[in-house]
Amino acid sequence: MALTLTVSDEVRALAPGFTHLAVEARGLVNGPSSEASSALLDDAARRLAIRLDGRAPHEDPHMAAWRAVYTAFGSKPSRTRNSAEALAKRALADGGLPRVNALVDLYNAISVAHLIPVGGEDLNLVRGGMRLLRATGEEPFVTVAAGEETVEHPDAGEVVWCDDEGVTCRRWNWRQGPRTRLTEETVDAIFLLEALDPMTADALEAAAAELAESLEKLSPGVSVTLHPAR
Repeated sequence: MALTLTVSDEVRALAPGFTHLAVEARGLVNGPSSEASSALLDDAARRLAIRLDGRAPHEDPHMAAWRAVYTAFGSKPSRTRNSAEALAKRALADGGLPRVNALVDLYNAISVAHLIPVGGEDLNLVRGGMRLLRATGEEPFVTVAAGEETVEHPDAGEVVWCDDEGVTCRRWNWRQGPRTRLTEETVDAIFLLEALDPMTADALEAAAAELAESLEKLSPGVSVTLHPAR
């Protein structure tokens, strides 16, 4: 069954320049982080440093646009950073980027190299279509706190990704819930690349093409479909 992705009119009004591109991959072979996935992360950090040329990540025009949108829906962008800015800060810090598993390493590398929020969801754990909307505040977000599963709720008006069971990612692309995350058992996944003006469609498509190429190297025989920017 094909996954549907929709963006609400309220989100479109909040961020008229928003576009997203989805990369669907079926037949993946995931596993622990490896020398190859670690090398991708190291290369991404080098590319980021060249791109920024001494600037802080939030000074990049694309990250500045995300900060403005976060402020518009009531989030403090210096405290709850979009996923790309948060990863970029870690990439430039002494500890470097985390190693999670091969698939997560791969899409984190794309996020850092292109300075673009990228998320990955296990298609077999998503329930119904995925929707980007402004929350009522009643939607459940299942997460883990102090080692225990707990249910939180987004703020009213917060931008969230949801499926039929609840929130899959809070504050647009700030924090993904564990329910749909990519694990070493994941075989089918959807990757969401999200952009705002001034990032161009060509730049977004280049990031998606690089992601697709990396997926094919990781999992020979994988079926990769690119769903155009919307």
